[in-house]
Amino acid sequence: MLTWLISTSLRLRVAIVALMAMVLVVGFRVVSRTPMDVFPEFAPPYVEVQTEVPGLSTAEVEALVTVPIENALNGTAWVQTIRSKSVMGLSSVVLYFKQGVDIQAARQMVQERLSLAAESLPNVAKPPVMLQPLSSTSRALKIGISSETLTQMEMSSLAKWIIRPRLVSIPGVANVAIWGERDRQLQVLVDPDRLRANNITLAEVEQAAGDAVELTGGGYLDTPNQRLAVSHISHIKTAEDLAQVVVAFRNGYALRLGDVADVVEGFEAPIGDAIINDGPGILLIVEKQPWANTLVVTRNVEAALDALRPGLTELDIDSTIFRPAGFIEMSIKNLNRALLYGCILVVIVLAFFLYDWHTAVISALAIPCSLIIAALILHYRGGTINTMVLAGLVIAIGEVVDDAIVGVENVMRRLRLNRAEDNPESSFEVVLRASVEVRSAVLYGSLIVVLVLIPVFFLPGLSGTFFRPLALSYILAILASLLVALTLTPALCLIMLPRASLHPKDSPLVYWLKRGYQVVLPCLIKHPNWAILIVVLVLGAAGVTIPLLGEEFLPSFKEFDFLMHFVEKPGTSVEAMDRITIRASKELRSIPGVRNFGAHIGRAEVADEVVGTNFTELWVSIDPQVDYDTTVAEIKEAVEGYPGLYRDVLTYLRERIKEVLTGTAATVVLRIFGPDLAVLQEKAKEIAGAIGEIDGIIDLHVQPLTMIPQVEIKFRLEAAAQFGLMPGDVRRAATTLVKGAKVGEIYEGQMVFDCVVWGTPEVRHDITALKELVIDTPTGGHVPLGQVADIYVAPTPNQITREANSRYIDVSCNVARRDLGSVAREIEAKVEAIDFDTGYHPEILGEYAERQNSRNRLLAVAVLSALGIFFIVYSDFASVRLALLLMLCLPIALTGSIFSALFSGGVLSLGSIVGFVTVLGIVGRNGIMLISHYRHLETQENMPFGEELIVRGAMERLSPILMTALTTALALLPIVIGGNRPGQEIEHPMAIVIMGGLVTSTLLNLLFMPALYWKFAKPKSK
Repeated sequence: MLTWLISTSLRLRVAIVALMAMVLVVGFRVVSRTPMDVFPEFAPPYVEVQTEVPGLSTAEVEALVTVPIENALNGTAWVQTIRSKSVMGLSSVVLYFKQGVDIQAARQMVQERLSLAAESLPNVAKPPVMLQPLSSTSRALKIGISSETLTQMEMSSLAKWIIRPRLVSIPGVANVAIWGERDRQLQVLVDPDRLRANNITLAEVEQAAGDAVELTGGGYLDTPNQRLAVSHISHIKTAEDLAQVVVAFRNGYALRLGDVADVVEGFEAPIGDAIINDGPGILLIVEKQPWANTLVVTRNVEAALDALRPGLTELDIDSTIFRPAGFIEMSIKNLNRALLYGCILVVIVLAFFLYDWHTAVISALAIPCSLIIAALILHYRGGTINTMVLAGLVIAIGEVVDDAIVGVENVMRRLRLNRAEDNPESSFEVVLRASVEVRSAVLYGSLIVVLVLIPVFFLPGLSGTFFRPLALSYILAILASLLVALTLTPALCLIMLPRASLHPKDSPLVYWLKRGYQVVLPCLIKHPNWAILIVVLVLGAAGVTIPLLGEEFLPSFKEFDFLMHFVEKPGTSVEAMDRITIRASKELRSIPGVRNFGAHIGRAEVADEVVGTNFTELWVSIDPQVDYDTTVAEIKEAVEGYPGLYRDVLTYLRERIKEVLTGTAATVVLRIFGPDLAVLQEKAKEIAGAIGEIDGIIDLHVQPLTMIPQVEIKFRLEAAAQFGLMPGDVRRAATTLVKGAKVGEIYEGQMVFDCVVWGTPEVRHDITALKELVIDTPTGGHVPLGQVADIYVAPTPNQITREANSRYIDVSCNVARRDLGSVAREIEAKVEAIDFDTGYHPEILGEYAERQNSRNRLLAVAVLSALGIFFIVYSDFASVRLALLLMLCLPIALTGSIFSALFSGGVLSLGSIVGFVTVLGIVGRNGIMLISHYRHLETQENMPFGEELIVRGAMERLSPILMTALTTALALLPIVIGGNRPGQEIEHPMAIVIMGGLVTSTLLNLLFMPALYWKFAKPKSK
């Protein structure tokens, strides 16, 4: 098969070169249009169902809405976890599906079950709504709107009816949530005493207001020749118009709405708010669809805003409060620069080693061809170009060029020997035989790389979604380089090398390296026990070092958008949170480098935040030109100046990762499950007290399960019967006066505004006023609400959270000054010492749990992968001794990775572990190439097994091994030097680990492997 492919490529060499040139040209054009993102989609597909239940307490929402919906959705195909949250007036149920599930099919399954569940919900519940499909990083843009001349209500009208429709129409936009919305209403504010004085009932007011704004069709007027539509034009446009509507006639005098009530323009009681740069405003949050390109959506939204600006001159529109596209652009730019610099350095290394432009060109062409082919495959698979994909391609640069180097060097050597023969063969035959000689070893080496990286594909959850694209792009690049080495490289060799100068002279660099190598190598071969002793000592030092290394899941990301959570006591009003947020805005904006500020308080309609008015999310963006660490430290210092409330400082991606792992924005989460809220709260406080003294824990937080006051109205049937009142009469009257009742709508062009009847602020400001509310009786009399109902204050939970059909409460914390692993192990020990009643149990979640799960899965699959590598090596060498020799050398190569991790901070992240896996692939590949060359010299060139064979084989593999190591190292050098730049936060520790492993793997293959081969290998039987 390999011989046929190579010979066909040689015969069709011109076509192969032309085809590869076309692939390069087309590939660059196609790849440039591939969607870009900072990370692969790391959240599992999910569907969120929200149900508005106005007026119901948290406990009622859970019992009457959340639990029935959960029960209906349990057992939905492909569901892994169901989480729910119940707050006052709102239920949220989120279903998380298995990775890879088609989101549209999942939504269809949910919709089918949801339609049945809706029938069992109470009448007060609005129809359940499935939110638009969103991704882990769905928030594409946060747009702050403020004005010096317009009110918040006027800004809301512009945002809702002009800006939002335009943005929602953009392809890829899933939703535009509006925080701080103050929808204009025409309000008829009634006072029961004033109605009684005018002998008007509440029902008459509702009837009059509703009739005044009712929209009806007028039918048709048919004439002999045509039909004319009849339309009733409403004259109600303003509060003054509505105030002139007649309610009733008394003593021949028309009583108008304005005579018996206050008719005003206003807005309903807010469920949230927005603060933009020190004052009230509107915050638009643009959410993209999971499959949408963040960069394209962002640029289209910004273009739409620019088009709207001439008609919105009174608004100050700031679309830079949160713009993740900036981080994506910066990250991709940094990694592209690293990729470009790496390629340039690799070409320089080839030039210094090969010392011939023909061989350098042939070898260097393997880089763009392999990378483009890999990128094309990723593109047509529907993937995105992200930092993990680019990291895989960067790491693969040294390996992809190695295939070409091995082939070109062997062809050059064979052509040189053939030219010296008396009867030289044709160049075709020489190139064919030389290419076939090394291809089996290259094939086996590539298979080893694939097997080494297979465990990455079995990583669970978030870890797998992060690192699978890296492993896939790396493997595709390696396999593409194998294809190039079997087709393009032989074709170019046959075209370019027969007429090239085939002088045996090495480059000056290789000459000096070989001179030194020729001195050192024989000494090691003569004393192999010294090599074994050195290897044992290095392994022992590495074993001692491993316990000193700390652990973390993922490093901090160097983003320039920061979010802070401010959580006050449950029940805190919107106005109180406004005051705190405005103060924080002024303080944060005074920090040099902070460009702007935006915050959203509470929640918005049909948005993904299910919180109370005590919850605020503050956002600032900082100038990339300022000193990053200093500015972040000042932001954290400012936030710490707000004691008495829960607060934290996070970057967006960090917060999203934590949210996906646990549903909270903390690094370590202790989730306590059980049925009784009081017991859960008691255990949560006990755990918080036990772990609070552990060094390294910051932001310790117990989920605020607080009993907040709630006014309850209990109808007294016997007392109401004396006045002829039914429960519905009392409930409707009280609801209208306290909550308000919509009686119609006002239409102005495309804009629609509600018309409501509501009680005046004086009659709904406290419980005493509520008791004195006057209820109309069927007999024309009036009775205070307090006489027909018991009105009292009772406690109710501020929120109830559930997972897997059980209530839970979280104790969460972040980690600083110490590594995550050591802190998490201390937490585990403290929790294990606490007793739990039957039906209650804790679970440790978050980044540490995810890291442990991923590490255990990686190690388990790595054992199977190692067995596969062993059998591949055995099938090539047909020797158990040589296969075991290569397998034992793999851990030796990792010692450099361990030492480099220790000296670069002493903390292993999941990226570092993947770096270890990559080193194994490199050393295994180089090891099999070296041993295969020894076997070739012995079996094909009939060299006797001995010191001369060992030295010659090592000398001939010196340049390829050094070039492989140097090209890989130099490809990674820009990432190592660049440090934790945006987009390189995961790749930087990975690159350091690989660089350290390259040092030891190169020394192993060049110095110790020849000595060990001399010690343990046996002559090949003739």
